[in-house]
Amino acid sequence: MRSIIVSRFARFVPAVFMFLVIAAAPSAATASTSCAGGDRSPAELGGAATRASTLCLINVQRRAEGLRPLRQSSRLRKVALRHSRDMVSHRYFAHNSRSGTRFSARIARAGWMRGRSAWSVGENLAWGSGTRSTPASIVKAWMASPPHRANILQGRFRVIGIGIGHGVPVSSGGAGATYTTDFGS
Repeated sequence: MRSIIVSRFARFVPAVFMFLVIAAAPSAATASTSCAGGDRSPAELGGAATRASTLCLINVQRRAEGLRPLRQSSRLRKVALRHSRDMVSHRYFAHNSRSGTRFSARIARAGWMRGRSAWSVGENLAWGSGTRSTPASIVKAWMASPPHRANILQGRFRVIGIGIGHGVPVSSGGAGATYTTDFGS
């Protein structure tokens, strides 16, 4: 079983960052029991239920820190899903697309930034096989990684697109799933 995670944050508006030590985040076991399907594989759940469980688990973490829950964005979901599927089918794992396009450019091309005078975007990536492909395992791994945790707990973010590709981006990874979460302010 393998699990790989990557995080990236693009900031195009001035901001001051404060780094806080988080004393008590909900455990993955507690969060996954409150979110339907958290401990089931994406193959068992299907796309919509896996996205809903992942969003629920992320919002459990946000609520524990006094942050507003994220809402789903259909535009960001489409961008995230295309990227996850592309990584699986072309066997790569990166924020930049195969052509070198940055994730922020993928989001802009989808029209999400159009008409906004200021915005911030972020992206978390992960893939896992076996039990490490469940929404609970992926969110737990992100929360254990400072850059991923920072994206999840970024108070400026209000929306999220979650895209899950069936399969992993490496040839020897076995059955699993590849996650892309695109965050927006």
